Amino acid sequence: MEQVFAPWRIEWIRRDKENADIESCVFCELPERETDRENLLVARSEHAFVLLNNYPYNPGHAMVVPHAHTGDYGDLTDEQLLDHARLKQRTFDALEVALQPDGFNAGLNLGDGAGGSIDDHLHTHVVPRWEGDTNFMPVIGDTSVIVEALEDTYQRLHEAFADQDGATVPDADSAVVFE
Repeated sequence: MEQVFAPWRIEWIRRDKENADIESCVFCELPERETDRENLLVARSEHAFVLLNNYPYNPGHAMVVPHAHTGDYGDLTDEQLLDHARLKQRTFDALEVALQPDGFNAGLNLGDGAGGSIDDHLHTHVVPRWEGDTNFMPVIGDTSVIVEALEDTYQRLHEAFADQDGATVPDADSAVVFE
């Protein structure tokens, strides 16, 4: 058996236990909590929010999530679609400033066969990419190497969102808000 020593991951094991009181949908419940930074919720708009992925493919792996609880993209209203798209655009801009990637992968996992772990609440993955970020570890070793702690990525991304036009920052531990 191959092993990679990653002691910082214990925080996420404990985090699952801390969130054991989530009874329905994590994407519905986390934005209602008052602990944005702790829950990695970095930005909000009227109909959507941005959340860093607990198990990122790369540093900065974010998800843009509509507030509407649906797994069917066609269920979103025009207003919800536009707000989701605009927040996705702001996410690309913030990631560009905060992390300076060479590109992005972005997409939705729709339906059971698409491979997503949460299929009953839409969310768009936005994954920063760098030239050469796929090395021997994921290709040969089937192991991802994340080079930055989520807390550090959160701080850099929070600052980049906060610098955008129309941003309001209630306090250092709250998500950036766009009206």
